[in-house]
Amino acid sequence: MKYLCQVWFDGATLDAMTNEEKAELDANSLNYDRDLVKSGHMIVAQALQSPKSAVTVRVRRGEMSVTDGPFAETKEALGGFILIEAKDLNEAIRIAAGIPLAKLGAIEVRPIHSFGEHA
Repeated sequence: MKYLCQVWFDGATLDAMTNEEKAELDANSLNYDRDLVKSGHMIVAQALQSPKSAVTVRVRRGEMSVTDGPFAETKEALGGFILIEAKDLNEAIRIAAGIPLAKLGAIEVRPIHSFGEHA
């Protein structure tokens, strides 16, 4: 079964880190991604740019509006995601717990909804 691991963290936490700490976190994250590839759990992983680079798109009554920035004002923001294959939720949770950013933020694990056989 596929699970999306959303990586949430407070950007101020990263801003407060030294360059060495950031480099270590990056290396640990890349190494963990490689481990997931080797184990067959990794489907895709991507880091996201700052929420300041986001736009929010809405369509209401056929009219589109675009707003700069994220939709919600929160301390934590979505910083990236890892789409994994796991046998069940417990295995997905174990995999998510190994994500290095879990020590600084939170990993939301959500099963992927399948729309029938052709999903």
